[in-house]
Formats: sequence, C-alpha cells, structure tokens
Amino acid sequence: MQTKLIYLALIEISLAIVVSILIFFISYKILNKLFFKNTTLRQNNMAFTIFTSGIIFSIGLILSEIIPSITNIIRLSMTGQHNINLGNLIQYSSLYLLIGFVFAVLINTAVFLLFSILTKGVNEFKDIQENNIPTAILVSSILISITLISKSSISLLISALIPYSENATFLL
Repeated sequence: MQTKLIYLALIEISLAIVVSILIFFISYKILNKLFFKNTTLRQNNMAFTIFTSGIIFSIGLILSEIIPSITNIIRLSMTGQHNINLGNLIQYSSLYLLIGFVFAVLINTAVFLLFSILTKGVNEFKDIQENNIPTAILVSSILISITLISKSSISLLISALIPYSENATFLL
C-alpha cells in the first residue's frame, strides 16, 4: 500500500471540497450584493436560478483547472527535492486561486459586455430579475462556452507558475 499516495489523495479531496465551498460561497455573496440585492432563490425566479447556476458552473470549470496545480505544489513539497515549505504552499495556492478568481471575473464581465453588445437596449440584469428565462439561458450558455474555451489557457498559465526544478524540461 502506498500510504504517501493515500495521504496525498486525501489532501487533494479535502482541499478541493474546502476551496470549492469557500469560492462558491464568496462568489454567490458577491453576485447577490452587486447585481441582485432584492432577488433570492426563494422568490421562485427561475431565470435567477439558471443564471446563478451558469456562473457557479463556470467557476467550477475554472477551479477544476486550478486544484491540480495546487496538488502539484503539494507533491513537489513532499518529494523533498524542492525547497517548498508550508508558507510557500500557501503563497502558491493563494496565487493560483487569485488568478482563477480574476479570470472568472474577467470572463463574467466579458460575457455581460458581449451580451450587451449583441442585444442593444436589453438590460440582462433587469430581465433576469423579472424572471426572463430565455435571457438567463442565453447569458449562461455564453458564459459556460467562453469558460470552456478559455479554461485550458488558464490551466497552462497556472502550471507555468509551478516551481519545477531547472532540469525538469519535459514541458519544453
């Protein structure tokens, strides 16, 4: 039995669950405070639920690209060949999560701008507050599509920041 691998898997599972819950909670609170102050899931607003689900799915796709990079840092620290301590782990993990959060905000902003350009005179936030389901589906679909297209690039950027040793040239 490979106990080191089991511990690493348990750390990765725990990290994924804790980070995901924390990021989703913060994202939902920011979304509610900035755009939908008077709208909740309890108001039977299907458009708001669809829109919120699209954003959460988009964030989940981005997080799915970030967690493996954090796990790679943990693996590097466990090998002992790299000088990575707990402080470095926290710094790298925070940097990766910050990059993911910034890109999630950029993607969401780009989608809102794109939707506004495509549909002049339509206020998507007002439409979603008024339970306009087609608007919510269209905005969410664009958001998820752009996230799917850009998530590999985000992953590449983050993996480029992993401090591999100089003789690890398998990426070149």
